[in-house]
Amino acid sequence: MLASVLNTLRAIEVSVFVVRAFVRLREITAAHRRLANKLVELENKIETHDEAIQSLVSAIRRLMDPPEKEPKKIGFQLRENRAA
Repeated sequence: MLASVLNTLRAIEVSVFVVRAFVRLREITAAHRRLANKLVELENKIETHDEAIQSLVSAIRRLMDPPEKEPKKIGFQLRENRAA
């Protein structure tokens, strides 16, 4: 807008410089917006991977634990399925 008021070569150069600066600023914010979106996507993927990894590790640990043995019963055991 300065160039329309002053109508000098320097005012025109400054106006062009300002417009280029705003265009560059818009490009930078767009790039950061895309980068921010990519980071959000990556965080979501990592969260789902973390949950999957944690479930795998817990399943492996359950498989590694020795099975619980039933305590042996003491005394006489009556078989009910015996033929009479």
